Order: sequence, then C-alpha cells, then structure tokens
Amino acid sequence: MRKLSTVLLAGLVVTAGAGAALAADKTEISVSRFFGACEADYGSVTDVTKANGECGIITALINKFNAESPTTVVKPEIVEWPGYDQLTARIRSGEPPVISVMHEAVISNYSSRGLLEPLDEDFAKAGIDVNDMTDAARQGVTKDGKIYAMPFDTHTWLWHINMNLFKQAGLVDEAGKPILPKSTEELFAQAEQFKQKTGKPYFISTLANETAFYTRTFDTLLYQQNADFFADPNKVNFSSPEAKGALQLLSDIYTKDYTTKNQDYAASVSSFAAGDGGVFICGTWLVDTYDQEAKKEGVALSNGYAVMPFPQIYSGSPRVWADGHSWVLLKQDLSDAQRASAIEFMKFLWDNNYEWARTGHLPIRKSIIDSDQFKALPFRADLAPLAVNGTALPAAVKLQFSIQDIEGEEVGSAMRGDKPVDQALADAESRINELLANAK
Repeated sequence: MRKLSTVLLAGLVVTAGAGAALAADKTEISVSRFFGACEADYGSVTDVTKANGECGIITALINKFNAESPTTVVKPEIVEWPGYDQLTARIRSGEPPVISVMHEAVISNYSSRGLLEPLDEDFAKAGIDVNDMTDAARQGVTKDGKIYAMPFDTHTWLWHINMNLFKQAGLVDEAGKPILPKSTEELFAQAEQFKQKTGKPYFISTLANETAFYTRTFDTLLYQQNADFFADPNKVNFSSPEAKGALQLLSDIYTKDYTTKNQDYAASVSSFAAGDGGVFICGTWLVDTYDQEAKKEGVALSNGYAVMPFPQIYSGSPRVWADGHSWVLLKQDLSDAQRASAIEFMKFLWDNNYEWARTGHLPIRKSIIDSDQFKALPFRADLAPLAVNGTALPAAVKLQFSIQDIEGEEVGSAMRGDKPVDQALADAESRINELLANAK
C-alpha cells in the first residue's frame, strides 16, 4: 500500500553495528520504516492515544518507547514505500538497519537467503507468547518452521463507503446500513443506479502509477470463486473460466464508466474524501483516517462514512486478499546489547498492538481481537470476519511482490482496454512462470 504523505530518507542512515552508547548509557538501534513522515504533527507526541493514522501512531509509539526505555534509543529511518530496493542496497553495502518493517509476503525472499535472524528463542525469553498470535499472523511470519519476524498487523481489502451519496442513490437499508451487491448483476445494477442518481461514478479506484489495486482486487475475485491459481507454488494458473470472468468484470466496470480513471494513490485517497464517488476500494490502513474526517463538519464525509469487507460478489467464498506488516531483525554483526535492544523494541510493539490496530489494521494478537476494548472501536464488528477470511498467497510461493507487480501490470492492461482479456491473462501467466522458473 502507498501512504499519502511526503516520504524521505532525510539522511538518517545509521551504520548498523556501530551501536554507539549514548550519554545515558543507552544503546542506539536503527529502525527502517515506511508509513510516511509527519514530524510536524507528531514529532514530540509520546501519548499514543493522541495520535491518529498510520504515520501518527507509529511516530508516537517510537517517541513513547524512546521516552520510557532505560536501555535503548530507536533511531527511525523513514523510507519510501515499499522500501525493498533501498533495503537490498544497504544489505549489499554491508550497512543494513538493525530492524526493518517488512511485508509478510516478502519475508521468504530474505529468510531463504540467510539475511534474517530467526526469533523463536528471543521471543520465548522476552515473554512474547507466540500462541497468542492469530493464525494469519503466525503463518505470515513463519518460514520453514521458524519465526522470522514480529507480526504487526493483518491488512486487507475493504469497501470505504460514502454514506451520504449512498443515501442519495437509495442504497441504504432501514437499519442505516449500505446495501451492497451480492452478485455481478447486482453490482452493475447498483453502479448504474448510483451514477444516474448522483451523477458520479460508483467506484473510486487507484488505477495510475501502481499495480496494487489491480492485483489485490483480482486476487479477491479469484478467492471468492475458490480458484486455486497457485495450487503449485512454482507455477501460476490464470487459464480458467474464473480468471477470465473476474478480469472481464473489471474491464466492464472501466468501460461502463463506473469508476474514476487516471488517479494515482494520493489522488484517489483525496477524491474519496472530497465526495467524488461512492466506494473507494482500498485497505484497512485508511479506516481511522476517514473516520476522523467524517467527524468534521462541512466536508463530504461529514457523519457519512462506513466501511465494510469487500462484499461477496461471487457465491463461492467470503475470502479476500490479505497481507501483513511485520518487523525483522537483519542478520549482521550485532553486539549482545544491540540484539537485546532490538528484542526490547519488538516486545514493546507486541505490548502496544492495540494502539496500532486503531489505524484499521487487524491486530495480530488473539487476546486483543477478543477484547472489549478492540470491539468498541468503530466498525470493528463488521470487519472482524476478516481475521478469518483474509487470505494470502501460499507461503511457498517465492518472489511474491514481483509476482504481484507483473499480475497488476497485466490485469491493469486489460481493465483499461490496452489488451484483450485473454491475452492479458496469458501474458501474466507466462511472465510469472518464467520468473519463478528462473528463481529456482
């Protein structure tokens, strides 16, 4: 996912392994993260309850840790999403950060090359109960039987809904809930009704300058049809009626002008907030941001925001695309103090997982998901099933981010009409399978 903020490296590179002791005998560790930069708003905030959104909460969490830890200072390094080119370059130069944020889909790329430290023993000593991890979180950070990361969240694909426009379109039920489609026929009927009554497109979509929307939406539509397109983790199969139907659906949405066009991530995030369409298909990370926007007076979302799991357009399954953020310890020559400080910071994030879950991401601890505190957050009752229905590619599939880029490029080409559906599917399949064949 991309973040709506200015992101920068800001010259914050700290040579891992140096670990200079500070004046107060604290060990300094470098932590590489994305999630944007917001020092102007949250640079001095240590009360995490006063922070909102991904950037605000992670910034406040690090501030709080630094203020309270008797042994450690975290030096944050803010990188542009997703940051893996920078991380790989730093590993090659021999100067990786001590800790880095990493999508669970990427972990195996690094763990299989011996670039990450296994953390099972460290977690046991620190009192991190891996049995409290949700199934999705534990599976996401476990590779070849070892835990290689501290899970931070499960994030997945949602429908962010402008209820003010849905009411105008007559798509709200007597209980005040949005009426969502349960079939492709209902989707097109609703999209046309919405367009006729509001003069605006049903969907706001991120279709320019990235591939994430295409891949995550297409995978969700395949999961809903129980299409096992990675039955063999070394070979993808898009030559199925399910794949053709899903891609034709996306193409028809575009052709019928039921979605915005030519918007990048920043533009689509702003477009939904401005009331330019009814449904923004995007992720969990925007729930808190839009909920705060809806509390303002005189804006398009005033008292008119809802969010729901991606509705089941196909009858086969409620599954939806999912991934997770996690924190990895890069393999390098660390002192005992540095490693202890790294685990101390991970334990702090574990203890404060509820605060991160306020973003809209799902917690990675069963005890938090089951807590009244979490259930009291807005919309969580509707989103709770995603803890079960969120679905990632099989862990054995390598090069998942590269696969997603290729898939997104080809799905996008068909949705926009640059290629016929059949050709795009064939090209996606052949390109991905060639990539995996060369990766063996």
